Amino acid sequence: MKKQVFRVDRDGFNGAWYPCSGDTGRGMILMLGDSAEDRMASMGAKWMNRQGIHVMAMSPEKKDYGHHSYPLERFGKAISFMKAQGCEKLGVAGASTTGMMALLAASYYPDLTLTVAISPPDFVMEGFYQDGLDGMRERPGDGESSVTWQGKPLPYLPYAYRHPEYWLKIEEASRAGGDKIASRPMFDESERLHPVREEERIRVENIRGKIVFIGAEDDVLWDTCRYIRRMEERLIRMPHDCAFEAWLYRYGTHFAFPESLLRMILPVGSGLLVSFMFRSGKEHAGECRRTRIDIDRRLKKALAEW
Repeated sequence: MKKQVFRVDRDGFNGAWYPCSGDTGRGMILMLGDSAEDRMASMGAKWMNRQGIHVMAMSPEKKDYGHHSYPLERFGKAISFMKAQGCEKLGVAGASTTGMMALLAASYYPDLTLTVAISPPDFVMEGFYQDGLDGMRERPGDGESSVTWQGKPLPYLPYAYRHPEYWLKIEEASRAGGDKIASRPMFDESERLHPVREEERIRVENIRGKIVFIGAEDDVLWDTCRYIRRMEERLIRMPHDCAFEAWLYRYGTHFAFPESLLRMILPVGSGLLVSFMFRSGKEHAGECRRTRIDIDRRLKKALAEW
């Protein structure tokens, strides 16, 4: 698999180009992992390549799983590059926080005609850092949005807690539920204290082409199925120019990935990772695997039809 890497320049674009063999005319902007070149990103690109799709993997300026003040204009730069490589159809895919970013990018750039969002929220999140300040693994952005547009922060849902209580509350919820990480109670409390305002919601009605929402009820990072249902309701209520599907499952955890992709990322013990991270992944391992297999089949079909 050939790769061409683009380092950060004065315009702030950072990514890795993974072309597939043949002139397929289809390209996907993929945001997985904490670097455009780490194993999750490279295996995600390889998986897409096998579906006959070129990939531009994108990431922050440096290896940093925090998300703060990410300029949406970087998607525009990726689109321009991919068009120059002969991509006539363009899409975007992300999971978790980058599922939010995929939806936002598609709502701003009509060139993106397939949007795949795995375990996304339906609002702009407050930014967060993972810099280990005061021994905490993660901390809130304190007034910083996760995403910017034209140099201005997008309105966001503020977290219920500040540093260091933010991470202490996540640790408390994780221990209570028997998970390695669980932030769902914090997000629920954030909405209780600050009901999501219209300006903080992702305008999914502006997305063109097709949207595929994927989520599981046993997600302990946030209530993604509730968020996906709200986006469905928004699309039904408002004029839109896209088709959409919501693949919602009882079991699947936050890692609601295609089974074959998870096996590529971790050839040995892919299912064990889910069991290790999440209590539901251990107690309902068979159901979670069946969810991933179903997602695998349906996503390959959606990509083939695109």
